[in-house]
Amino acid sequence: MFDAGRHSVRRAMAALAMEGKLSVEQGRGTFVEDAPKLNYHVGRRTRFRQNLLSQGFEPGGETIAEDIVPASPAVAEALGLAEGAPVHRLLRRDMADGVPINLGFSFQCAIRFPDWARLRREGLSVTEAYHAHGVTEYFRHSTSVHSRRAREEEAELLQQHIDQPVLVVRKVDVDGQGVPIGHAEGIWAASRVQFVFEGVDDGPVRFPHRGGDAE
Repeated sequence: MFDAGRHSVRRAMAALAMEGKLSVEQGRGTFVEDAPKLNYHVGRRTRFRQNLLSQGFEPGGETIAEDIVPASPAVAEALGLAEGAPVHRLLRRDMADGVPINLGFSFQCAIRFPDWARLRREGLSVTEAYHAHGVTEYFRHSTSVHSRRAREEEAELLQQHIDQPVLVVRKVDVDGQGVPIGHAEGIWAASRVQFVFEGVDDGPVRFPHRGGDAE
């Protein structure tokens, strides 16, 4: 129709895919991207499900892999556990209106939360899984964000172009007494989400397995 060469069309398609306007799915083809663009609010009471529902998106997700592993030094420090303590490690993919927006690992103490993996696999939300273990309230203590290029397997699971960036979000949640209960590292599709940070003051966080309270 426009008398454009095949090479020019390929370059144009690649540029549109990098901008997030097209979705290239290997083995299926190229599609106009209709992924949601949502504002994800991060505050003291950050909740994935509430974030999406409040903006008219249907939350969803699936557990891709799960196991119990010894806590690495970084995970042990984040959760206030002894290094090598057993922790649940879940790899999940979260959705908004059926479109992948987040992929990441989460860690919870396997002793305090023995049924964590099963409850999440059965579809309970994080809040519901904590309630089942007697945690009636929890809060976001810390969040860090940086960007990088997506890795091949991440781009495939997020259904985005390999050259599109991702946002790496690390967080720690604490219970009502300030004890760390959850640590996660999420890989977010940068073209589909914008993070909005709200001012909080959580106070000290307790690390009972480290020989006292710490801030």
